[in-house]
Amino acid sequence: MRSLSLLLSLVFLGGCSPSKPAALAQTAPPATTRASTAPAPGAAPSRKWSVLGSFPHDTHAFTEGLLWHGGKLYESTGDYGKSSIRRVDLQSGQVEKRFDLPRQLFGEGLAFANGRFYQLTWQTKRGFVYDQNFKPLAQFSYSDEGWGLTFDGQSLIQSDGTDVLTWRDPKNFAAQKQVKVTWNGRAQPNLNELEWIGGKVWANVWHTDQIVIINPSNGRVEAFLDLTGLLAEQDRGGGEDVLNGIAYDAANQRLFVTGKNWPKLFWLRVK
Repeated sequence: MRSLSLLLSLVFLGGCSPSKPAALAQTAPPATTRASTAPAPGAAPSRKWSVLGSFPHDTHAFTEGLLWHGGKLYESTGDYGKSSIRRVDLQSGQVEKRFDLPRQLFGEGLAFANGRFYQLTWQTKRGFVYDQNFKPLAQFSYSDEGWGLTFDGQSLIQSDGTDVLTWRDPKNFAAQKQVKVTWNGRAQPNLNELEWIGGKVWANVWHTDQIVIINPSNGRVEAFLDLTGLLAEQDRGGGEDVLNGIAYDAANQRLFVTGKNWPKLFWLRVK
């Protein structure tokens, strides 16, 4: 991959934010991001879930983006000096193909749209476009932080760690609209990795074991998954090894989730 690395160094031009540990860069969400044990009338319901299977996952993968495309799992990993875009074999967890970002870039959300992969970076306000062989094609910019990314069939949808989702044009990443997300009437910040499933936006809530299901028209959280206990505490390597990664195989209606540096990727059934 050295020739591609040289190409990337030519494509990735411009200044970068100084390196600092991921764990120090974000703050934990307020307690209100967790679902109440006694929900108020009309509150978003908790969806029931069960595990149908699990697969190996690279414990060195600091998962920031996850998606299913063409029968394969694709992943964007973060952390300085460890960021990449990769294609992964589901059954073995082995990385079949990868492209490493320069050490000064922190990889974030990943989406596939119109035959191309789109990858965000965290604080450098730059994203990148690749062909299906991970050849860099272009770059784009944005004014906020890059967290999660998904595609609704027409527009890319981006999270930036706040309570705002931004719809963007895949041609130039220009903002088309924004929606503020609320959960039981309160602003819901720390929206992280995203997935478009059945006309809804599914989002990890950073530093929790919860996934919220968002109505894209009004930003209201209509339901949520509390995945507490999905991965045993002894299998987590540290405070940043949190749930983050949602992929959906629409053809076979399979939902996959994982987390940063998790040893497993889980196949879930949600009712």
